[in-house]
Amino acid sequence: MFENFVGSLPGAVYLGLLYALMALGVYITFRILDFPDLTVDGSFTTGAATAAVMISHGASPWLASLTAILAGMLAGACTGLLHTKGKINGLLSGILMMIALYSINLRILGMPNVSIMGENTVLSVFPPIPFMIVVVLLFKFALDAFMKTDLGLSLRATGDNKRMIRSFGANTDNTTILGISLSNGLVALSGALIAQQSSFADATSGIGMIVIGLASVIIGEALFGAKTVFRATLAVVLGSIVYRIVISLALQIKGFETSDLKLITAVIVIIALVFPTVRSALKQRGAAKKRSAELLKSLETTPGGER
Repeated sequence: MFENFVGSLPGAVYLGLLYALMALGVYITFRILDFPDLTVDGSFTTGAATAAVMISHGASPWLASLTAILAGMLAGACTGLLHTKGKINGLLSGILMMIALYSINLRILGMPNVSIMGENTVLSVFPPIPFMIVVVLLFKFALDAFMKTDLGLSLRATGDNKRMIRSFGANTDNTTILGISLSNGLVALSGALIAQQSSFADATSGIGMIVIGLASVIIGEALFGAKTVFRATLAVVLGSIVYRIVISLALQIKGFETSDLKLITAVIVIIALVFPTVRSALKQRGAAKKRSAELLKSLETTPGGER
């Protein structure tokens, strides 16, 4: 089992890097904007479908990947408009857009799936893992830099306290739309790269992506912390890789099959959610015992506390 796991490790790291862009997108909505965006399941497929169809028709894979980003941003903007201008609940806005995107994605594909086997892709030009490390770090540092700008600070403030940022004259509707657009642009790029890695795009490839993205964010924050934006985005990237490694390890255990992937994902997310709470409780218990011991020691050393 160990030999099989070691052999599957490079593939797990590679997949973790491919999905890290999607995890960064989920981080923007769920952590920075505090917005429950379920558009992710649809925009991931939109990116994959857009890139696959363009590549299959002879377009440059670089242009196809860029178009996928724009398509994802457009989907995110629609969700943002439904929420901010249409005054529809954020969760419901994402669900509505996710449902709409299923039909839109089928229209883009023209069939349930499109193969790009044998076509040139951005992943066939350079060594895959080093190339993805560079791409992920590029987007990670770009996001870090953006969050330090006035617009980025407004975006972060919108997620923290909308009422306060409105009192300073900021338009929270615009920042919300921008944040959701950027998020889904990254998600769509991840979908486009996954389609190029697997050599096909499928209409159902985005199902469950939001759970994978959340798992990466939660695992990363639990293991590496998120005190600053730089550390948080790094934690998300590493969380995506760790998640894929854990999945790879779990599938090597006798009795588990690939059909158990969703169950394994749910268990990993539950553990990641419970872990910080348990760790905090243990720290508090340890601190309480230490204080009690110090108090007893101080009582024993005082004249009135002598036995």
